[in-house]
Amino acid sequence: MEDYYGSYVLVAVLFGIGVAIVAGALTINRLLRPTRPTAEKLTTYECGVDPVGDGWAQSQVRYYVFTYLYVVFAVDAVFLFPWATVFDAPGYGVTTLVEMFVFLGFIALGILYAWRKRVLSWT
Repeated sequence: MEDYYGSYVLVAVLFGIGVAIVAGALTINRLLRPTRPTAEKLTTYECGVDPVGDGWAQSQVRYYVFTYLYVVFAVDAVFLFPWATVFDAPGYGVTTLVEMFVFLGFIALGILYAWRKRVLSWT
């Protein structure tokens, strides 16, 4: 049982060392850097172009929905590839097939909901 907890202690010690290294590097950087703020340095930088007008721009919610749909399909792909490798292993056939169809059913319900709300139409 001591080996079991010893591995957790080792992970905690390594995590602490990592945090100490990062904190030390940031502290040393803050102490050694030159600080000469000017008005020109404090202005907003936009790819070499001087900022003009208000910094706020309204964007349509539709773009966020397409982003969410992309994430859904990406997660779907991430789960499909390992499933395909396990499906071929002996003893997992019917169980993994049912689980994947349940998962794909949830994905299909989400897409059907988005389609019914007319989110998927691009105008």
